[in-house]
Amino acid sequence: MSGHPEADIYHRQGMGNRAGLGQAPALVIVDFVVGFADPAHFGGGNIAPAIAQTVHLLAFARRHGWPVAHTRVVYAEDGSDAGVFTLKAPSLRKLTETSPLSQIVPELAPLPGELVVRKQGASGFFETNLAGWLAFRRVDTVAVAGCTTSGCVRATVVDAMQHNLRTICVTDCVGDRAIGPHEANLFDIGQKYADLMTRAELEAAWRAPG
Repeated sequence: MSGHPEADIYHRQGMGNRAGLGQAPALVIVDFVVGFADPAHFGGGNIAPAIAQTVHLLAFARRHGWPVAHTRVVYAEDGSDAGVFTLKAPSLRKLTETSPLSQIVPELAPLPGELVVRKQGASGFFETNLAGWLAFRRVDTVAVAGCTTSGCVRATVVDAMQHNLRTICVTDCVGDRAIGPHEANLFDIGQKYADLMTRAELEAAWRAPG
């Protein structure tokens, strides 16, 4: 992202440094559910290839014993917990606990011991137990995959940083229904909130000695 036409002003103002990796990583997969994998509902853009890459990242995380958390947007059947977010996007109210659209895609199905966060807002951290679950496991670095880059991924990345976690936004494991917002938000995330790494870069860095 350093070749972005707007990068120079960030560089001159001292932004865009790398926070680097800590010692205790976790993987957070944001909202890769059936509805967001389907362009007829909430999907499209580059979400499908991001899911395919995340299958490999999830396997890597499990092999290396990383804590893994998954998030889902889930609303009550009667809509009683549907707030202003659903005024902006009323179709989200379809994502109830029993709806097939709210289920995590089968290729990323959680294993026993992995956290599944049910949320009503954008961030995986907002009014959920994710921060406490990560702190209990002494996690200091969070790799974030999921969708959408401009929405729930961005919100989760920002909140991870605000919880003082080194945060990696895995660029080929996040996706959006539209490529313009995906690219713009990756650039901004990389300047202020998280390090940007591809899946291959992240896996290589964690295998590297020291």
